[in-house]
Amino acid sequence: MKGRVISGKTRLCGLIGDPVEHSMSPVMHNAAFKKIGLDYLYLPFRVKKEALGKAIEGMRALNIKGLNVTIPHKVAVLRFLDKLDPLAEKIGAVNTIVNDAGVLTGYNTDASGWLQALLERGVAPEGKNIVILGAGGAARAISFILAERGARLVILNRPSGLDGAKKLANRISRIFTKEVEALELNRENLAAVLGKADILVNATSVGMSPETDQTPVDADRLRSGLTVFDIVYNPIKTRLLREAEMAGAEIIGGLDMLVWQGALAFEKWTGQKAPIKLMKEAAIKLLRGSLETHPPAPFPS
Repeated sequence: MKGRVISGKTRLCGLIGDPVEHSMSPVMHNAAFKKIGLDYLYLPFRVKKEALGKAIEGMRALNIKGLNVTIPHKVAVLRFLDKLDPLAEKIGAVNTIVNDAGVLTGYNTDASGWLQALLERGVAPEGKNIVILGAGGAARAISFILAERGARLVILNRPSGLDGAKKLANRISRIFTKEVEALELNRENLAAVLGKADILVNATSVGMSPETDQTPVDADRLRSGLTVFDIVYNPIKTRLLREAEMAGAEIIGGLDMLVWQGALAFEKWTGQKAPIKLMKEAAIKLLRGSLETHPPAPFPS
């Protein structure tokens, strides 16, 4: 921020969550604001669960233009907003808020950002068989946008989270009137579903730094013709992606999703096209520096 002049005309955006210390959103957005020449500033705010309502009222009172929302507030924040984008309403979670003259609208750019990262690689989800590992916030967002785009889904989750996976599958089935199966994440079920899968999505934190030797899928289950999308972004190339690449699969890393969800939020706040390449370069620079020894939150913020 050396040489930066903050004035009464500076528009403020930011991130609310707990924790927020390791988020890469500030470096991405502030680099983008500077590149385009916008008088905007992005700051992270650590907000405890019990203070969420006050934080949103503060957004109105201080005329904060936009906020990203991360763990643990993505669902709880809905009741404090005035409007919801249709996709965010279906998903039941928000990660981006736009303040338009005091009217607060919630969006889910996690979902649309993930989809843009997929489409950017020339992979269309329509009619594809897609296996999703996990049933948390990331899996929820990804599952809904894939169902909306006409994909066929199977959700696998660890035994302790199988009830959550079934609830997610049932909700998607009800909203989109299509059958979505939820199964326990084990070798037998993986073997059964991956044989006919077009796309595999790891929406868990398995393989994230510092436990980079872990993978949710054995290497012998990976093959050419499969697209493997791992939402983990630290390390940039996880063990799952390395082994998938060796097996001849198309691979997509979590950094692409991180940058795209941020870029879509940027565009909603500013009305300007986001400098995506610059945002990605800023994120990579940060990842290769301080974040190598300090693991980020388990889901991109």
